Amino acid sequence: MGNFDTRMFSFKANIFTHRGRTSPGGRRYSDTGGKEHNFNIHNDTVSSSFGLPYDYGSVMHYSKTAFSKSSEPTIVTKIPEFLNVIGQRLESSDSDLLKLNRLYNCTTTSTFLDSCHFEEPNICGMIQGKGGNAKWARVQRVKGGPQTDYTNLGRCQGTGFFMHFSTATGTQGDTAYLESRLFYPKRRSQCLQFYHYNSGGADDQLNIWLREYTAENPKGAMRLIQKISGGHQGSWELYHVKLHVSHKFRVVFEGLKGRKPSKGGLSLDDVNLSETQCPQYTWRIRNFTSLLATTPAGSKPYSPRYLSPDGYSFQIGLYINGVTDSPNKMAVYFHLTSGPYDDKLQWPCPWRQASMELMDQNPDIQRRMNNIRMITTDPNKTFTDSKGNVKYFWDNPRKVGSLVTDSDGSKYYRGPGYGTSSYITHDRLKSRSFIKGDDVIFLFSLNGL
Repeated sequence: MGNFDTRMFSFKANIFTHRGRTSPGGRRYSDTGGKEHNFNIHNDTVSSSFGLPYDYGSVMHYSKTAFSKSSEPTIVTKIPEFLNVIGQRLESSDSDLLKLNRLYNCTTTSTFLDSCHFEEPNICGMIQGKGGNAKWARVQRVKGGPQTDYTNLGRCQGTGFFMHFSTATGTQGDTAYLESRLFYPKRRSQCLQFYHYNSGGADDQLNIWLREYTAENPKGAMRLIQKISGGHQGSWELYHVKLHVSHKFRVVFEGLKGRKPSKGGLSLDDVNLSETQCPQYTWRIRNFTSLLATTPAGSKPYSPRYLSPDGYSFQIGLYINGVTDSPNKMAVYFHLTSGPYDDKLQWPCPWRQASMELMDQNPDIQRRMNNIRMITTDPNKTFTDSKGNVKYFWDNPRKVGSLVTDSDGSKYYRGPGYGTSSYITHDRLKSRSFIKGDDVIFLFSLNGL
């Protein structure tokens, strides 16, 4: 063990109570008899967890009776389930191996910072933040909903946990803070992804904060990123939140009770944090299993219309059961549509890249195998219409498209579609977690190259 770099091994005061010094509760013990230096606590300028949660199963961890003069424990974990886990000497844990790889630069820098679905009692190193008068609880079900987590959806007995802030009781203005462990970004852009279930009052609110640590604010300065309230209630909904942070930080989930009646509260599950760009739009098709069984080949429902960051309006057409001459495969096509900024845009649409991504809903973002198709709008691409006229394919939809009446009676123009008739086979579609809880989720973006 002498060849291990000690920088990979650190204790933290909020993880355990050491009985050889004054505990956080103020009581003093003296079981270690001159060995107290083995329990010195160091900050992150001396020791690093290399971006991983605290590891109770590390082969480097002291046992509960380490350096004890008697049979009394010198370390008491604040999460009781881990008291008899610490101090194992059978093998290096998965986290040990990851830390060694990162310490000695055996792998390239990962873009993934965290993935947590709350199945373990340590809730991925998260803590109850200070300042609130209520708490987040790790539960399996809530009377007012949800009845299951999103990770397992009730499929595995004895599993399926999520974090819940109850607003069924208490008073208006009650708050609870759930803080992540520390993160050390290597890029300036991050994407926070999570599932949120709102069974509370219509004005209950989930606030996303950053606590950023800088030389000017060594104790961390709070910055509000996004407020979430209302929305689709009674189901697990996917959210993406853009972060822009370059210093070490924590993510803070704040639950805030409103004044309107509540039967449940606010819940969180399947939290993922990566140093990547968030998708611009999410299209969730509900009851997809039923649509797959009843939609004729050649029939194409369309997504809502979306606006790119620079103002181009677009839409996705999806052949759930394929085009007529290519059944058993899902087909997908990208269309430009008329929009509010057409008079200010450049036509034909020059060199924009569209990403059409079917999401693998595995709770761990690192284990997903999303199905992606990208196309680029070449302004020189042409086609011949039914009258023999040559036109630019990506020209203004008002010139090259067809007039469409939407379900709400509004009218717009839809340009020709470009994509693939072999986006994904039905066999693969039914594999992995592309369909989960009878739903599928598409992620869309349209960016300049």
